[in-house]
Amino acid sequence: MPGGVRLAVVGLGYVGLPLAVEFGKTMDVVGFDINGSRVKELSAGNDFTLEVSDELLAEATGLRFTEHPEDIEHCNVYIVTTPTPIDAAKQPDLTPVLSATESIAKVLAPGDTVIYESTVYPGATEEQCVPVLEEISRLKFNKDFFVGYSPERINPGDKEHRLTTIVKVTSGSTPETADFVDELYSSIITAGTHRASSIRVAEAAKVIENTQRDVNIALINELAILFNRLDIDTEEVLKAAGSKWNFLGFRPGLVGGHCIGVDPYYLTHKAQAVGYHPEIILAGRRLNDSMGSYIAAQLVKRMTKERIPVRNARVLMLGLTFKENTPDLRNSHVVDILDELAEYEIDVDVHDPWARAEEAKLHYGVDLVAAPEEGAYSAVIVAVAHQEFVEMGAQRIRAFGNPDGHVLYDLKYVLDKSETDMRL
Repeated sequence: MPGGVRLAVVGLGYVGLPLAVEFGKTMDVVGFDINGSRVKELSAGNDFTLEVSDELLAEATGLRFTEHPEDIEHCNVYIVTTPTPIDAAKQPDLTPVLSATESIAKVLAPGDTVIYESTVYPGATEEQCVPVLEEISRLKFNKDFFVGYSPERINPGDKEHRLTTIVKVTSGSTPETADFVDELYSSIITAGTHRASSIRVAEAAKVIENTQRDVNIALINELAILFNRLDIDTEEVLKAAGSKWNFLGFRPGLVGGHCIGVDPYYLTHKAQAVGYHPEIILAGRRLNDSMGSYIAAQLVKRMTKERIPVRNARVLMLGLTFKENTPDLRNSHVVDILDELAEYEIDVDVHDPWARAEEAKLHYGVDLVAAPEEGAYSAVIVAVAHQEFVEMGAQRIRAFGNPDGHVLYDLKYVLDKSETDMRL
C-alpha cells in the first residue's frame, strides 16, 4: 500500500461503493456523493443496490460518507466513479464526470492524484478532464498533480465475479504515477492487475470490452430473427453449435444496462471525430436497439393468430430491470417493449420483485404491481430471468393468463420450449 494515502471515492453507485468499502477495510476513506438520500442510506448501513451487504459495509471501519465537498479537502487521492451515460441523441454525456472533476479541482493540492474509473472514449481523460482540473485548480498537469485511469469492471448482480476477483487494468500519466496507481489497486485486488502502457490504451481497452459483447449479441439477435422466420428454435441451434469447443455462448435478448448498450456509442463518437465511420459497431447497435419493437410485434402477431383481441388487451410483463437478480434499472430496454405495446393500445402491468417502485416511476413512469392478478392477462412476457420467476415455473406463470386463452412469451429461456408459446 502506498504510504500517506488519504483517499476519496467520488460517486457511490454500483461502481464506487464496492471500491470504497474494499479500501475502507484497511485505510481511512471518504465516500462522497451529491445525493443526500444515498449518503444517509449508506451511513445507516444499507445499500439499495444490493452490491454490498450490510455485513460488508460494517467491516469497512475506515469508511465514512458525506455529501459535502469540503469533507474531501484533506484527501490527496481522488477516485472518480460517476456514470457516463448517453443523451437522447446517443452522444456521450460527460456531465457527471466533469461535474465530479470540477468538485475535485476546487480542493486539488500540489502532489495530488486523480484516478478515473468512469467509462469514456480513448483520450477523454486527458482531453476533457485534465483541462478542467488545470483551469480551476491553477495547477500544472504532470508537474503539480497527476492522473490515472483504471476502468471499472463491475457486473451488477454477479456474486461470483467481484471487485477483488477481477483483474484490474491500471495506468498513469507518468511512469511514477502508473507505479503508484498499480500499487494502490494491488493492495485490494487479489486477482492481480494489468498495467497498460498509457491512459489512452486503458480507456480503449475498457470501451471495446463491451463493444465486443454488443456486436456478438447483435449477431445472435439477427440469427434469432432469421430462425424465427425459418421456424427453427434458436436455443436448440445454439446448443448444437455450442457443442464445438470454440463456439461463443451468447444468447439473444434485450441489451441494456450501464455498459453494453452505452459504451459502443463512446467509441463511435471518437471514431467519427477522427473521420472514421464504424460500420459493424453501429450496425450492431441499431439491431440491438430495435429488439424491443421486434418482440412487441411478434407478440401482437401471435395474439392475432390465436384470435385474442389486441386492442385494450391486458399483458403482464415479468421483469423491468436490465438483467436478472439485481435492482439495476439503468438503460432497461424492457421499456422499449412497453412503449411499443402502448402503440397497440395494450395495457401492461409490470411486476418486478427486485426493482424499486419509486425508481421505476421516476425514471420510466412505470407503476409496478406488487401482485399480478391471476387469470387476468391475454399475454404474459417473461422479460427478466429473476430467480423468483425461475422458481415459479410454467404452471404458476400460466396461472396469470386468461384461462380462455393467452400467450406465454419467454424471452430469457426461463422455461422449457414445451412449456411456452413463444421464445426469442
